[in-house]
Amino acid sequence: MLILVMGGSASGKSEYAESLVAASSIHERYYIATMMPYDDECFRRIERHRAMRAQKGFITVEKYLDLPGWSCPPGAVVLLECMSNLVANEMYADGGSRENTVRSILAGVRSIAGRAALLVVVSNEVFSDGIDYGPETNRYNSRLARVNREIAAFADQVAEVAAGIPIIHKGAV
Repeated sequence: MLILVMGGSASGKSEYAESLVAASSIHERYYIATMMPYDDECFRRIERHRAMRAQKGFITVEKYLDLPGWSCPPGAVVLLECMSNLVANEMYADGGSRENTVRSILAGVRSIAGRAALLVVVSNEVFSDGIDYGPETNRYNSRLARVNREIAAFADQVAEVAAGIPIIHKGAV
């Protein structure tokens, strides 16, 4: 099963995504963390988050690039957070897929979804703020929006979280 959870900043999407994983009876839980560390503060934040996830039974996989390169254990539960970081990493980081960002990420999501019992993908909602961004930010937003649309098309469930309340747009609860 594949579930896409989207929402704005601090909407409660991460908490909702974790609750979906926690509701699963499968205890082999992987957390694909996509925030690429750039400084000491990032490394401290990553360690803090890794410890919190371990308490919730997650095995953390730091995967900043090349999602298709991770082999999901069959039947596991996987939480991928956050698609927004992964798209940025693939577009701008050394070793990223650059112009093949969308294709590479979708191949990785399909591969994981084909092996996992449950894959929950967390992503930011884009283009609803009405702000006119510059060309490069619009290019990023367009790619993230395309990834979100493509995942939503083959997902079993799509939820948007607003003010901590999940709104199901596709699939049963």
